[in-house]
Amino acid sequence: MNPAFSVVIFTTIAGAAQGLVVALALAVLLGRPMAPGFIGVALVVAEVMLLIGLGASFAHLGRPERAWRAVLMWRTSWLSREVIVLPAFIALVALWWLAVRAGWRGPVALLLPLALIALALVLWYCTGMIYACLRFIQEWAQPLTIVNFTLTGLSSGLMLSSALAVWAGQTALLNLSGPAALVVTVVAMATRLLALRHNATLRHRSTLQSATGIRAPKLAQQSMGMSAGSFNTREFFHGRSQALLRQLRLVLVLLGFVLPALLALWALWGGSGEEAATHAWPWMLAVASQVPGLLADRWFFFAQANHPQNLYYQVVS
Repeated sequence: MNPAFSVVIFTTIAGAAQGLVVALALAVLLGRPMAPGFIGVALVVAEVMLLIGLGASFAHLGRPERAWRAVLMWRTSWLSREVIVLPAFIALVALWWLAVRAGWRGPVALLLPLALIALALVLWYCTGMIYACLRFIQEWAQPLTIVNFTLTGLSSGLMLSSALAVWAGQTALLNLSGPAALVVTVVAMATRLLALRHNATLRHRSTLQSATGIRAPKLAQQSMGMSAGSFNTREFFHGRSQALLRQLRLVLVLLGFVLPALLALWALWGGSGEEAATHAWPWMLAVASQVPGLLADRWFFFAQANHPQNLYYQVVS
């Protein structure tokens, strides 16, 4: 497939924002003391990220003014369900920010974080199912698609929450999110490597013979079949070489998972509590490394998908 950068940015930044909100919500539910001002700032960061992601998703539409119609197919379309859940999540984050500012206490103050965790999981599931439900694209039609959307979002959110916590001196949050960021990043790397291995060894059900209807045992396309490109040749193939894809796969693993995990381990090795404040820069570097790494990972996720129509346009693709 030909990755749309608007969708790459949307899925990456929105997933990280969800992970940040989940990290804050878990800390509140587990009774980790945090300054209300810090929670408010972190929620603003998450809200801005979500709005940037939402804006990027509009850039993918041919007619943005008709975006509201996307909700009409909610009974059968996972995209429609995502369009409904995402604004609800954004609104709930804003409501939690207002609750923090107003100093709400009691069951309501705990109900909001719990609801946000549940809604974040639903949003990750909806986003993953948009691609996992497409059975004719075998690279996506597997359970690891949903798992990877969830774990990469949670990993980046935990890394970001750890960086914010150490920057603001919130050691109670750091002592929770720091080890969690390391563990989740390692698990996310393992599941992503499994998905990459699965896709690299995939045997596609469609063949050039089935695509063209010609049953000859040896079949090779010699021409493009047209004098210029078309929607099919532009939309369903990225046009990059296999050598570039192999290099990008190495980059996404190193920057998206390996380096952030090593930096997190280095920061945690320096101690906890007040001692962790002297190890702020590894968390900052972990976030700085993971951003381009996960953007490359999401681009590769779309580029690696082989649409069956590319069998017919073999010379172009």
